Amino acid sequence: MKQGFKRRDLLKAGCAGGLLLATGLARGADSPATPFINQLSSLRAPLPKARGARVVVVGGGWAGLTLAKYLKRFHPAFDVVLIDRHAVFVSCPLSNLWMAQQIPLEFLTHSYLDAARNNGYLFFNATVIDLDRTRRRLHTEQGYIDYDYLAMAPGIDYDYARLGVEDPGDEYALRTHYPAGFTGASELLTIKNKLQSFRGGTFLLTVPAGNYRCMAAPYERACMAAAIFRKRGVRAKVLLLDMNPDVRIKRDGFLRAFKTFYPDIIQYETSVGITSVDPTRRVIATDFDEYAFDDAAIYPPVRASRLLERLELADLNTPQKEARIDPFKYHLIGDEHLYLCGDARSQPFSKSGNTANSEARYVAEVIAAHAEGREIPWRSPQTMCFSGVHIDPLEAMSIIAFYRYDKQQKTFAFDRTHMVEQWSTRIAQAGLAWGEGMYRDMFYSG
Repeated sequence: MKQGFKRRDLLKAGCAGGLLLATGLARGADSPATPFINQLSSLRAPLPKARGARVVVVGGGWAGLTLAKYLKRFHPAFDVVLIDRHAVFVSCPLSNLWMAQQIPLEFLTHSYLDAARNNGYLFFNATVIDLDRTRRRLHTEQGYIDYDYLAMAPGIDYDYARLGVEDPGDEYALRTHYPAGFTGASELLTIKNKLQSFRGGTFLLTVPAGNYRCMAAPYERACMAAAIFRKRGVRAKVLLLDMNPDVRIKRDGFLRAFKTFYPDIIQYETSVGITSVDPTRRVIATDFDEYAFDDAAIYPPVRASRLLERLELADLNTPQKEARIDPFKYHLIGDEHLYLCGDARSQPFSKSGNTANSEARYVAEVIAAHAEGREIPWRSPQTMCFSGVHIDPLEAMSIIAFYRYDKQQKTFAFDRTHMVEQWSTRIAQAGLAWGEGMYRDMFYSG
């Protein structure tokens, strides 16, 4: 630490990430940096000195946690640092079941510190603010980290403009009052509180267009919401507006569940072109109709994290602003020391937790092979998904799928698929066991 940069200055640095982004000084700003910003950029992050080639992983979701563990597994000489701006992990997969009180919050909540200690890497609770690819230096609000390899899995952001919401005040109102529930624990807590305290009327849910996080989750959430209202004896309707022409996955199973369990509760509308949302009037406008609601959890189309755009890694010519990467090796085009996976990658694989986990294992193996001067053949990620449709007892459906590359179409498509659309308590229990296995894989050794 430079002489004169005292503890109070370091505390000031805690809010420097927001300051940098708000003033445009993090990247590409026209005005010169202030002395304080210059001083911050020269501050090394408070981490132990690297004891080998350092691999920095950005994003502590399912992909990032898996990357950190398996980088050490495949190449023990790596010095791995996992960075996330959250201090505690709370899982989005399986959260719909928690909202319906089928599992406790402890089932979804885990410690980054435990994961790091159990698997031999470092966890750094910080916010990324800038990147110098030439020097291989990543900047956080607590100082910079030099890396040999950088692997990024920063998740998604919502794209409210694709719902016709351009006004920042309206977007803020939607995020605050009608959160989507696919990016953080606060959103999940808010939606659960809504469902458990709703007094009646129309509860609105939406299904985004494009490739969004967990294809089956909005349909499962509709089932869980309807089950909660029935259990509580609430006179309510779940209005599910789908921007797609049909159920995206497990179609027959979900449609049969709507009809079998909730014919008087779930109203399912397809091909809904949402043109605007008025959070004050509580009205969604479409190409042909308006839908009023009493409460809601509005899931807009998604895009890759805006962090990629700020770091000049996003392909802004694509609808979801994902990174332009080698589709088989996952490195940024032109930079074999920077890798992106999970929601940040451009391949059209499912944005599910299991996909992220299996994909990240492969990417960790690719990075280890590159460090050792060898290559490995491409391997398809695996998508495994369990969807609850009924509670007390919990019943669920499942799907397992892989992918193949179509050389003629030059794109990826589903390959082997095994789908069970006849729900059962056995599949529900298998889904919970799957979740326990995934958390054990990410957070514990072995």
